[in-house]
Amino acid sequence: MKKIFLGLIRIYQLVISPLKPPTCRFYPTCSHYGMESIKRFGALRGGWLTIKRIVKCHPFHPGGIDEVPEKWPSSEKT
Repeated sequence: MKKIFLGLIRIYQLVISPLKPPTCRFYPTCSHYGMESIKRFGALRGGWLTIKRIVKCHPFHPGGIDEVPEKWPSSEKT
């Protein structure tokens, strides 16, 4: 499952992303964040962090630097 998610993100990066103007309000971009979080925490936990990150992508969120945590956030409930 992990390889499938990473493959889908990579396809997005190579095929879809170049067709869109660069508008990401975060660093790293959501696709890079997703790759790193899934590599670090696996498909389920990394996928959850990625979904939370994508949900923050709207005009009312300031964006900025949002790195993947080194350890799973202990206060998070999964």
